[in-house]
Order: sequence, then structure tokens, then C-alpha cells
Amino acid sequence: MTHLPKFSASLLHPRYWALWFGVGMLWLVVQLPYPVIYRLGCGIGHLAQRLMKRRVRIAQRNLELCFPHMSEAECQKMVAKNFESVGMGLMETGMAWFWSDRRMSRWMEVIDFEHVRNVQAQGRGILLIGVHFLTLEIGARMFGLNEPGIGVYRPNDNPVIDLLQTWGRMRSNKSMIDRKDLKGMIRALKAGDVVWYAPDHDYGPRASVFVPFFAVKDAASTSGTWMLARMSQACIVPFVPRRKPGGKGYELIILEPECSPPLDDAETTAAWMNKVVERCIMMAPEQYMWLHRRFKTRPEGVPSRY
Repeated sequence: MTHLPKFSASLLHPRYWALWFGVGMLWLVVQLPYPVIYRLGCGIGHLAQRLMKRRVRIAQRNLELCFPHMSEAECQKMVAKNFESVGMGLMETGMAWFWSDRRMSRWMEVIDFEHVRNVQAQGRGILLIGVHFLTLEIGARMFGLNEPGIGVYRPNDNPVIDLLQTWGRMRSNKSMIDRKDLKGMIRALKAGDVVWYAPDHDYGPRASVFVPFFAVKDAASTSGTWMLARMSQACIVPFVPRRKPGGKGYELIILEPECSPPLDDAETTAAWMNKVVERCIMMAPEQYMWLHRRFKTRPEGVPSRY
């Protein structure tokens, strides 16, 4: 069972003062007009690219592995745009947590939300597939403004961040579930809820199978999708929160539901799910979290890709 964090006086200890100050500064910055926030975010991203050399190498390596025919110039351009998204991701976290519903609605466009309504009309739960775009936080807020759901998350080791991320995500959603709470997810789906779930990262060898992902033939991919879909009989609905170019706002795009996914075994489902994830990523590839070591888990005895 998931126990959500609550505020306590211990969070005001001096060791957390710098963090609280940073959060306060983020709150102040996101009160600025959005075009200004956009320029600041991109500027922070350019600075991050200079400072985060290790993450730059990881992003380059991921792109090389996924798109072996991409030229070096194209790769460098993609990395530069990706780090702009890194900077904007920080701004968008503040926007998702601190903007009013009215301001958020002003800068978002919703596309094909009737897919969600059609599934709900059948009385079925929705396993909402949200891949790790750098627009993740603002995407969850936008979706919740249209249909409050339940987010699957990893509790943060820092109690202040854990409290803030839970509070921010609960502004427009029903609740949060620890990603290890499989029974809680299944109960929510069987009750007809919308459960946000991200199956695209490398979560280690214990709950993974090796299936293709882009040009990588043996990418460790979670078996969780297979277990959740098989045990809950929920419909799978992917969505893409895409930042418009030039500081013009956001699109929340709902893709076609799949209510009969292939569930023969974990490998079959994971391979199918990776194709869905690929389609989502290609709708905004420069906004995806390429900084994650997506291919760190390898079959036993096989050397690291990094």
C-alpha cells in the first residue's frame, strides 16, 4: 500500500533551507510571462549542456544506438535541442506545480481527448501510457485538468522533493501510487480509474525482458505492462505532451486506445509496447529524456554499452 508524504516540522531543518530557497526562486520565475520563461528555460539548457558533460555523452550514445544512420551533425543538433528541453523541463516543473488552472488552460491545446471518453463509456479502466518526455510534469498536469487520474511514481529520497512533487501532481489528480504497488494499480484499473504509467525506462534486470527498441535488438524492457494489462483488462491509451516551437505553448495529444493488446507473454507485450513508445517519441524526439541510461541493463556476461 502506498503512503503519501505529509508535511512535518522536520522539513524545516536548516539542511533543507537551500532547497526551500531554490523552490521559492522557481515559484518567482514562473510568475513571469510564458515567452520570457521559454527563453530563460532554453538558456538554462544551453548552460546545462556545457556543464553536464557526462549526460551529454549519454544522450549522444543513446542517439547513436537508436539511430545508427543519423549523421554526427544531426546528432549534435539533436543533443543541443534536447538540452534546451532539459532547461525547459525545470521551468515546466514549476509551471505544473504553481500555475493556476486558468493560466495552464490558456497555454494548452487538447487533441483527440474523445478517445479517453469513449473508453470510459465502456466502463473500463485506462492504463495511460506517458513516456519520459522532459514535459512529463506539465503533461501530467494538463491531462489531470481534463480527467483527474492516478499517477505512478518513485518516491524521492529527499523528503522535501518527495512532498513537493506529490503535492504538485495532486493539484489536478486523484492520488499517487508507488511504482512497486502493483496490487494498488490493478485495483484502481479494475475500478475504472485512469492510471498513469511509464514503461519506457530501464528498470533493471529483475522485472525486465530483452526485446527490440529502435535499432537496439536486446533492450531491457519492463514486464509490468504485460502484468497490469493482463490482470486488469484495462485499455491502453498513449498520450504525448508536446511543447510547441517558439514558445507558443503545448499540445496534449491522445493516441488511439488499444483494448486488446497482445498478451501472449511478457516478451510479446513488451515488444509491442516498445513500438508504441517509439511512435510517441518520434512525435517530439528532441523533447525525450535521452539523458537516461536506457540501455544500462545487459544480458549476463555482455559488456556495458556506456
